[in-house]
Amino acid sequence: MRARHRYEFRVSGRLSDRVEEVLRELGGTEPDDVRVEPTPPETVIYGRAGDATELTELLELLQNLGLHIVSVQRVPGPRPGEAPR
Repeated sequence: MRARHRYEFRVSGRLSDRVEEVLRELGGTEPDDVRVEPTPPETVIYGRAGDATELTELLELLQNLGLHIVSVQRVPGPRPGEAPR
């Protein structure tokens, strides 16, 4: 199984309920795969990607949902045996 890295996507404004729903549906079965945190005036979306192709697909999805991406950065995941935040 390949490692999936956590990313933080900052987007402008607040997400609509429908966009939040679409993002949560992408989360799959892994806990904390997709998390949305409103932090006015932006929204922070945490997601996972296994490689550059998956990361590119996530970025394209966010853009296709009409979101303005402010920044993207890789964030450390939990250590082995540590519960996800």
